[in-house]
Amino acid sequence: MTQTLTLWRPTGPKELELVQATGWRRWPPRLPDQPIFYPVLNEDYAVRIARDWNVPASGVGYVTRFEVDAAFAARYPVRQAGGDTILELWVPAEELEEFNDHIVGTIEVVREFR
Repeated sequence: MTQTLTLWRPTGPKELELVQATGWRRWPPRLPDQPIFYPVLNEDYAVRIARDWNVPASGVGYVTRFEVDAAFAARYPVRQAGGDTILELWVPAEELEEFNDHIVGTIEVVREFR
């Protein structure tokens, strides 16, 4: 059985629509000004971003959760973006398709803020 790593991603409504269009299985390509795809390693950090950044920017923020093959995910560095629990996995935009291929199961919305 594949060992998985649980990741979260704070998501706005436009990105969530694109995820839904894939059957909840893939993240959309990054925009030209987004060189990194960065899911986060804990739900609390994702909640803070969805609530404090996505809501003011677009009126709604979602927290999504998904599993990725842990052995595959280990190739990407974990970056500390602030305090001890502010941890992100940094996936270069050009590797996102391959990263998507290693998602186990579906991407699910676990929280919504308005």
